[in-house]
Amino acid sequence: MPGSWGNYVKITIFGESHGPAVGVTVDGLPAGFAPDMDAVRAHMARRAPGNSPLSTPRKEADEFEVLSGLYQGKLTGTPLTAIIRNLGQRSADYSGMPDLLRPGHADYTGHVRYLGHEDPRGGGHFSGRITAALTFAGALALQWLSSQGVEIAAKIIGIGPLSGDGLTEEMQDAILAAKADGDSVGGRIECRAAGLPAGLGAPFFDSVESVMAHMLFSIPAVKGVEFGDGFAISALRGSVSNDQMVTENGIIRHLTNHAGGILGGITNGEPLIVRVAIKPPASIARSQHTVSLKRGVDAVLAVEGRHDPCIAPRALPVVESAVALALSELWKERLTWTN
Repeated sequence: MPGSWGNYVKITIFGESHGPAVGVTVDGLPAGFAPDMDAVRAHMARRAPGNSPLSTPRKEADEFEVLSGLYQGKLTGTPLTAIIRNLGQRSADYSGMPDLLRPGHADYTGHVRYLGHEDPRGGGHFSGRITAALTFAGALALQWLSSQGVEIAAKIIGIGPLSGDGLTEEMQDAILAAKADGDSVGGRIECRAAGLPAGLGAPFFDSVESVMAHMLFSIPAVKGVEFGDGFAISALRGSVSNDQMVTENGIIRHLTNHAGGILGGITNGEPLIVRVAIKPPASIARSQHTVSLKRGVDAVLAVEGRHDPCIAPRALPVVESAVALALSELWKERLTWTN
């Protein structure tokens, strides 16, 4: 079903942006693992809206309620379900929907796909609000991987035309300038996973890139994914792009990491490097051409309500969560195959 992902670590997300809650069911994380729920809250707070002038003013605490799968502070091994209640929704901002289709949103495609029965408020199930559930599941996966010696961290490497190592003051000014213009701006994120063993993944359809890209592209704002040098590797010669090998204390290492820690769809022991391109938020205050579903005529729309001028800063924990869930899936598959 479209709301589910994974074979070894399975997750199912549910809910709508302006419904009572969003949530997730996670199945496959090991019984007996004791997650630090304060660390989960801290991870989710990085994604929560309303905490910065760079984000939407919609306030959501993103406090979660675990309904099953946790007993006396430890995972039971059975499906864990958690919900995050929606407390700051303002459905009146969408009283004109689903008549005027919002450019850049899934209003039209969702209307066609679900035969007009979709919940249009705030994007419904297509909304980035659903990534709160993904972030909760990823927070658990991040902690479990950390217990195995794997550390995952993402950072901003670009906002609009600007590039850098982290969210610089110039980048923040670019976001605020777009906001002042009633517009929005995109960004780029790099995520690094260090401490991975060699041997995770498989060739072709279950490659590390295939599994991870599948999860990363589930994030609504992601429009591009690349590993290692990505598209830039096409400008190199093989003598440069090949990651030459040496031995260090009997362990095979690589002198460079152009491949981003993956060869033949399998981890090679070097840090995994993946980057994602985040599109500019589609909801902007500027007037745009659209179509009226009810009247079947051209129309003009300026989207009202509370919206992010840039998604990238709040997407950092979402990307980390997606990478963690993908690596947990690959880790469990490896254990199943070798046992």
